[in-house]
Amino acid sequence: MNNMEQPTSILFCCDHNSIRSPIAEGLMKKHFGTSIYVQSVGVESEKEIDGFTIAVCKEIGVELGRHQVRNFDEMEALGDHMIEFDMVVALSEASYKKATKLINSVKPKVEYWQVGDPIFNSERREDKLIIYRAIRDQIDNLISTKFNNK
Repeated sequence: MNNMEQPTSILFCCDHNSIRSPIAEGLMKKHFGTSIYVQSVGVESEKEIDGFTIAVCKEIGVELGRHQVRNFDEMEALGDHMIEFDMVVALSEASYKKATKLINSVKPKVEYWQVGDPIFNSERREDKLIIYRAIRDQIDNLISTKFNNK
């Protein structure tokens, strides 16, 4: 995708809007500022953003502490409508299914980016941070590749 085809608005979605989609939203805003309108939602909404998400994004200068977790219905109630986005990027299979079900038109385009899910085999904080950093870096690489932001 070259700059001529770059979307002016993107919606990222995942399962709970507490890890993957807020990371993607924050990274897009870091790389593109206000030139692209970016939001994120989840199929479900947790009570608040995950603390490990905040920590690993803060390491690279992305502030997510004020992120408001929301689901598709809450987004619509707040005035953002899916058909108004140029592109929807699903970061989980469940969110891809939900987004494609909700969209019954050609616009917006829905893409599925297969991104790791933070499943833990350890209770150690450092082990969790390693997994979250890997997810953050994977999303950053996908954004850079898709939007030629190197």
